[in-house]
Amino acid sequence: MMQRYLAHRAEDGREQTIQDHLQGTADLCAEFAAAFDAAELGRLAGLSHDLGKYSDAFQRRLRGSSERVDHASAGAFECCRLGQACAAFAVAGHHGGLPDGGGQGDLPDAPTFWGRMKKVAAGRAEPYEGWQAEINLPAVPQPVFSGPPEEMFFTRMLYSCLVDADFLDTESFMAGEAPDRGGGDRIEVLEARLQDYVSGWFPPKTELNRERCAVLRRCLEEGEARKPGLFTLTIPTGGGKTVASLAFALRHARAHGLRRIIYVIPYTSIIEQNAQVFRDILGNENVLEHHSGVLYDIGDEARPENAKLARSTENWDAPVVVTTAVQFFESLFANRSSQCRRLHNLAKSVVIFDEAQMLPVPCLRPCVFAVAQLVKRYGVSAVLCTATQPALDGLFREFLPEQPAAEICPQSVFHQDVFRRVVFRREGTLSWENVAERLGAQNQALCIVNSRKSARRVYELLERDHAFHLSTLMYPAHRKAALAEIRRRLNAGLPCRVVSTSLIEAGVDVDFPAVFREEAGLDSILQAAGRCNREGKRVAQESVVTIFRGETPPPGLFEIPVAAGRVALNRFDRPDSQEAIRCYFQELLDLKGPTALDQMDILAAMEREAMPFRKIAEKFHLIDSETRTVYIPLGKGEELVRRLRDGEHSRALFRELGQYGVSVYPPHYAALEQAGDLEVLENGVAVLSNPALYDSGMGLSLKADEGKGLFL
Repeated sequence: MMQRYLAHRAEDGREQTIQDHLQGTADLCAEFAAAFDAAELGRLAGLSHDLGKYSDAFQRRLRGSSERVDHASAGAFECCRLGQACAAFAVAGHHGGLPDGGGQGDLPDAPTFWGRMKKVAAGRAEPYEGWQAEINLPAVPQPVFSGPPEEMFFTRMLYSCLVDADFLDTESFMAGEAPDRGGGDRIEVLEARLQDYVSGWFPPKTELNRERCAVLRRCLEEGEARKPGLFTLTIPTGGGKTVASLAFALRHARAHGLRRIIYVIPYTSIIEQNAQVFRDILGNENVLEHHSGVLYDIGDEARPENAKLARSTENWDAPVVVTTAVQFFESLFANRSSQCRRLHNLAKSVVIFDEAQMLPVPCLRPCVFAVAQLVKRYGVSAVLCTATQPALDGLFREFLPEQPAAEICPQSVFHQDVFRRVVFRREGTLSWENVAERLGAQNQALCIVNSRKSARRVYELLERDHAFHLSTLMYPAHRKAALAEIRRRLNAGLPCRVVSTSLIEAGVDVDFPAVFREEAGLDSILQAAGRCNREGKRVAQESVVTIFRGETPPPGLFEIPVAAGRVALNRFDRPDSQEAIRCYFQELLDLKGPTALDQMDILAAMEREAMPFRKIAEKFHLIDSETRTVYIPLGKGEELVRRLRDGEHSRALFRELGQYGVSVYPPHYAALEQAGDLEVLENGVAVLSNPALYDSGMGLSLKADEGKGLFL
């Protein structure tokens, strides 16, 4: 009697054979890889990934043995015998993560790919010949690549198909049915909802709205007419960029059979705002908001739609995904299944990089390489969307020479002067006392400075009755409450003077008659100007953006952007002209120098070493310092922390707690811990134990910071 080889056993006693699991995984993997014309290679990876389970050792383990069994190397070895290195790496890493390639000199005990292959070749792996009677591995043409980085990128995409297919097939068997996943409405339905939403814009009743409608019409037309590729969308602040970019994406996806829309946004403060706009237009069930501040609970019975969204965070199987640049790019250079699993769903999507000028310079070259790969080989339409378009033409020509970026909405579409709602005035050096005095002389004014220390200093010099402070040292619920009160006072014409770090610049919808901006990069200055006379209700001459030099030198992070900004400001009368903006970004890149665009040596390492997946994953980080979260037990946070202390650890709880967390850098965390001001719970979660350190106006008290931005 022929032995029955099993892959899984469910708790209720049901059994899944290896043959059934491999076939089910192969079908799904082929379906996923078909999105980038690699269906047969996907089928090979799916059929081979668990060949090692045909060993007697694994069958014993399935019956309760505690012995450790490497069941991934066998299938990788069989793919190697067929000359399919990409499939071999994907199979080798489908549980432990994509390994480093290593070299031919690696010993059989080495954890590298070559070490593992030598171990199988030397007969030191558990015998697994039983697969030959049940599985036929297809002969597949080898893919062609321009170099090792492109081959690594393809391997990671194939790996994504495999691990998602493996998870889904296993999940369906264990559950006894396919769980409710993904779905959402079709792109055609979503586009119709958008059309309903914007129908009230027509006919436009003001000059500003006429220009916004012109931008919207152009985005819809270009979405239909343009073939998938690389695009820029350069819309002045106040031009309706959020809705216009969504309009382009939906029309483009519908016209060209693309599958989903993915928004990549630098800050969670913008994500929360934009995601809510998308939900209002498209419906909650169609928008997946995925970042560190949002956790959906599969077991949330009060909101069953959250179960589907929770599962969608695993593989981004949703019509519209809104995520951070950190989540997006670190997934593209990761080696673990949990991060890579979603990557195949980028294929045949519209990916919009909102506030594209904020792509981090230290890893700009690898980021541009990744975007270029998605456009070149995976059917992606990538849109660099901003009011201040970075000068990335040269970098994209390096990686995507045959597909130059096409501007969706050139300046000829709208009247630039309509969007010029402010005048700029340059001052010399102002002391913080001078700044506070000038703010105090205004009924309503906003001042943006380069560090949290400076923001605190100016705020302390203002009369508290009508003054507000905003920084990342305030927990999100606190900032939201402060912003709500600020907007109320602005709308009512009441006195309102706000001192903030740059967090208010990126997409926060406020409208001040006067703005003061400490010298910074030109992109930051123009973002600050977008908070002045935002709705064009005042004449430009009465809406002044004052650019000044603070009394203290800029933090190290800002030195080069400040220097590049000064060059552009000195050369051009209008800081908001496209000529000035291009000059600034070109100067910024020149001052940084080519090596500064890949400070982690990512691309060179991929050329130099043999498929270094693990090393690249460890090196690639969009932010250069990890932060720790400190939860603040104030307001509703007090009750949430009590539940945490009582042992509750649900996703729903941590989702709510996110609104009461402050992210701090390691030196600040250590200072709080050493002073005895933190309560660290058993699971490592930190709670502020000294409430006197949290000020109702300024947030968490910390020592001087370095002015670093917070991406997560």
